[in-house]
Amino acid sequence: MPLNVIGRWMYIALIVIVLFPWDILTGYNPVTPASALFVGLMFALCFGCPFPKFNKKSSKYLLQASVVGLGFGMNVVESLKSGSEGMLFTVVSVVSVMVLGCMFGYWMHINRKTAYLISSGTAICGGSAIAAVGPVLHADEKEMAVSLGVIFILNAIALFIFPPIGHFFEMSQQQFGTWAAIAIHDTSSVVGAGDAYGPEALRIATLIKLTRALWIIPLAFVTMLIFRDKKARISIPWFIFLFVIAMVVNTYCGIPAEVSEWLVWLAKKGLVLTLFFIGASLSINTIKSVGTLPLLLAIALWIFIAVSSFMVVVFTIE
Repeated sequence: MPLNVIGRWMYIALIVIVLFPWDILTGYNPVTPASALFVGLMFALCFGCPFPKFNKKSSKYLLQASVVGLGFGMNVVESLKSGSEGMLFTVVSVVSVMVLGCMFGYWMHINRKTAYLISSGTAICGGSAIAAVGPVLHADEKEMAVSLGVIFILNAIALFIFPPIGHFFEMSQQQFGTWAAIAIHDTSSVVGAGDAYGPEALRIATLIKLTRALWIIPLAFVTMLIFRDKKARISIPWFIFLFVIAMVVNTYCGIPAEVSEWLVWLAKKGLVLTLFFIGASLSINTIKSVGTLPLLLAIALWIFIAVSSFMVVVFTIE
């Protein structure tokens, strides 16, 4: 049997395994967000992605639907109270990362647009920010590929290393949720890391990260001014508003607990499958396209935001 045919059947089988209700039938679920991402990565490196277009679209829309579903497990009042600590961090970190990223990019002689895209992805929400800002500054395919590739690699690493670091330093649920939301690039890995750490960390991480993602809008307007293009189209993350509506409905509309629990369970299943799709999107060409200097820039910005936010969180949040 040809290798590509084997890969397609294995791909379908892995989706079934990810979606299988292990926790309901056995009381234990071996398929965590991190393991799903890892399996996807290994599958892509061994077989490539048999359905790249399906994979790309599914990961995007399934992530958005999963985030909205998580809103049905959150209380507006409690979430805003617990997440308010991260609002100031968000403002300071977004501005500082953008400024430092552009400065470092200039000193390292990295393409201006590439440096700007990497800074945007690190400062706000990874690939979503890059996808939103890229068309505004008329980035070409290579600039987009390099920026998305480097952010993708670091985002995958973050999901594996952040929970162990949090446990090593005995961070509380609130501390870890706040730190993960600020220091991890994409919403998918933020939610995955929060879920791995605990329910409170998941709630706080999701709320702060989605608040952070709204910075895509002012950043796009600033980008238009910097690159002098007032006709550029801005991509607004509308699913964030649906997430807020879901929280409001869960808080004030008296949804039965069984229904909200079922919706949250489905959302977490969707998140795990999303991370498998994201992992399966990796390719050798993606890794090769990144280049040394853009990777060093992304690592430097990531270390800055991870270490600085860790120090602030540990010393200001109990």
